[in-house]
Amino acid sequence: MTISSNNHKGLILAIGSSVFIGSSFIIKKKGLKRASSSGVRAGVGGHSYLYEPLWWVGMLTMIIGEMANFAAYAFAPAVLVTPLGALSIIVSAILAHAILKEQLHNLGILGCILCIVGSITIILHAPREQEMTSVKEVWQAATQPGFLLYALAVIGVVFILKFQFVPLYGQTHVMVYIGICSLMGSLSVMSVKALGIAIKLTFQGTNQLIYPETWAFSAVVATCIVMQMNYLNKALDTFNTAVVSPIYYVMFTSLTILASVIMFKDWKGQNPAAIASELCGFLTILSGTFLLHVTKDLGETPLASSINKYRGIYPVAHSPLFVGMESNGHLEVDNLEGEEISLCPIDCRS
Repeated sequence: MTISSNNHKGLILAIGSSVFIGSSFIIKKKGLKRASSSGVRAGVGGHSYLYEPLWWVGMLTMIIGEMANFAAYAFAPAVLVTPLGALSIIVSAILAHAILKEQLHNLGILGCILCIVGSITIILHAPREQEMTSVKEVWQAATQPGFLLYALAVIGVVFILKFQFVPLYGQTHVMVYIGICSLMGSLSVMSVKALGIAIKLTFQGTNQLIYPETWAFSAVVATCIVMQMNYLNKALDTFNTAVVSPIYYVMFTSLTILASVIMFKDWKGQNPAAIASELCGFLTILSGTFLLHVTKDLGETPLASSINKYRGIYPVAHSPLFVGMESNGHLEVDNLEGEEISLCPIDCRS
């Protein structure tokens, strides 16, 4: 199957975007670790990372990646662009292994290969981008009953997560922060695509900035991105990067594809074989991200594994640990930032 000219442009932009975004995860994580040594961690509501230059380098890298991603949506359908975010997982996994010393095992490498194979499958069977001549057409798609119902459901779930689950489970369950990021992300992508189409048409000579719909989409983009960045920072600061990246990708991509199919009718006109191939490609990518997730603790000693499980329940620090046993039977854990954690064995907690 040949790739259309617009899809080809979107493909190049999406791949470049993945490289920058994947790198930004690691740079921002390094910045968050530095900031946590001299202030309140982002995971517990602190904003000391705003004074850390390395975090801003990571943010700039992410902005460049998001700009490329923004442009990609103006040329290609979300069904093609969004799954290619798997490439950012590969980049972040490799850099996390090299820079953050987070292990990448053989099965993790297999996971990377599966992500690439799945991406290629989706590229070869992706639908063509629908031609739209005005932002008003996009607004009509966004205000159809099916998509309005989806948007209201997303907003409702986000409010429940934010006010009911974040105070209770935000520090112990990665799905809470990632859920908010992914749900808001699906709405932001639809608005980004609408805004991208408006800007593309404006550069082509048909001014779309005169329509209030363009500015309405801009407001939605700004609101959603602010929430995404806030809760993504919390997730990165609280949990392992190798866990955050694949789970965020799976949830964000699944919800974005669903939103795009509802709003833009991406699969309309495609034959069942092409749709099945796209779904198989996406499932292949999911398998790859799953392997990257489940192999993150392979090769650890039982003691190191226990410490990581403790940190998953009570995340205190992300720096390297020194471990010793006190005379009273408590496990003493010191990190390089000078914090000390005393872990009591199970039998002394009664």
